[in-house]
Amino acid sequence: MTTRVTGGGIVEDMLRRILVAWLIMAAALGVAAWLIPDVHIRYGSFGLIGLAALYSLVNVLIGTILRLFTLPLTVITLGLSALIVNGVLLAITAGISDVLDVGGFLQTVLAAIVISLVHAVLHAILLRDSKDDKKQRK
Repeated sequence: MTTRVTGGGIVEDMLRRILVAWLIMAAALGVAAWLIPDVHIRYGSFGLIGLAALYSLVNVLIGTILRLFTLPLTVITLGLSALIVNGVLLAITAGISDVLDVGGFLQTVLAAIVISLVHAVLHAILLRDSKDDKKQRK
């Protein structure tokens, strides 16, 4: 027995959330490039959208492993080493792509901090948990 969901169902909601998260990452990367002088993104909006997808993939695939290996250090430094890990992930993305240029180590870590802050704020505003909305629909 299969169940088909129509009219704003689970699949549509999931795809919408993925698209919004992708655009949030693109906005965070754009803000970092705007604020940090040595961070440059080429090819305009299309480059920014592609870079957001690549950075998200690097974050999911390599970032998970890096965070697992650096977990004891993250606990000892009360989370400060997570900033370095995010900077390393941004540097890896810049190395893979010709769209992103980052300056030295300090600029890369600063850009990673800006990306994390902008991403967290926009994510909290745009993709907050909609449990209350789901309760109201019932």
